[in-house]
Amino acid sequence: MCRWFAYISPEEPSLLSDVLIDPANAISKQCSEHYLPGLLPHGEEKELDDSSDALLKMRNSLLNMDGLGVAWYTKAAESYVKGVSGPRPALYKSQSPPISDFNFRNLCANTESHCLFAHIRATSGSVVTQVNSHPFVFGRHVFMHNGAISNFSDIRRDMTDLFSFDAYCNVLGSTDSEHAAALFMTNLTNHGNKDTWEKEYPLSEMLAAMNKTLVQIMELQQKQLGDKKAPNSLNFCATDGKKMVATRFRNHATQQPPSLYWSEFAGRTLNQKFPGHPDSAEKTNEKATKGEGDRIGKHTIIASEPTTYDDSEWHLIGKNCALTVDEKGVETEEKLVYDEALNAKDPVYG
Repeated sequence: MCRWFAYISPEEPSLLSDVLIDPANAISKQCSEHYLPGLLPHGEEKELDDSSDALLKMRNSLLNMDGLGVAWYTKAAESYVKGVSGPRPALYKSQSPPISDFNFRNLCANTESHCLFAHIRATSGSVVTQVNSHPFVFGRHVFMHNGAISNFSDIRRDMTDLFSFDAYCNVLGSTDSEHAAALFMTNLTNHGNKDTWEKEYPLSEMLAAMNKTLVQIMELQQKQLGDKKAPNSLNFCATDGKKMVATRFRNHATQQPPSLYWSEFAGRTLNQKFPGHPDSAEKTNEKATKGEGDRIGKHTIIASEPTTYDDSEWHLIGKNCALTVDEKGVETEEKLVYDEALNAKDPVYG
């Protein structure tokens, strides 16, 4: 399965290399190595071979080597472009594995941001090319996905009929995930044109648009396939640079969605300015310029896997729940609302 990482803070910027490259379980290392507290037994969080959960083993045995993408928010454009205010996303995509991508490593070592997305891809069938790598940008909004829309080819045509014209034109690749992003933006803007992508929307509307997107996908599958439909894994995340919505979702009565965790503490452990080390309590951060008593700004990390050794810093998001983060950095977990008659029975993948 894919892996993604998101950071957002109203106060504290993060150096990209601190969170994406340096930790032993940074997303750049998750191409082949995985750490799943809460889903694997304590003390065996990296031992997939002994798991009795075949779906969990399948998801995490794949290599995430099919594309890399990073989006980070910067205020550079507002200093130069008339009519632009607030942060806007910059985007980098590559087909190279992240650990050996020189440009990615150099960019991360010299870039900080209050909001960033990172994604490594394991294709569910579409072509491996830069344009199919996540994240996907619509104006000031960014979207990414871990999982798969099952039976996507069966509903793709009907799905595009739901898009606004500009959202349809902004789909440059062939992935199910980018189509989900276009549907989310259509819902968020109420079929608005690309000018509406530059607006901020209340967090409640972002959550409602995300929930509606999930339901529409399942309704299309029900219409086209009936009881032959397979369950989806829809770990979506969207941000406007100031607020964030993430979902951990699978429409099946007993199967778990892919892993998704959040933390309000790990950013301090990851930030090299502060004491502590992401890999071990026994390791010393000799680069620290702050003391034990110094405060770090409010922040939230949402990630497919924890990126620090300390399990107590992380919370597993509940099945079929959304995590929202408001402008002040306040996190709220909410159940997603859907008709359980849309649940599927037989897994395909994801």
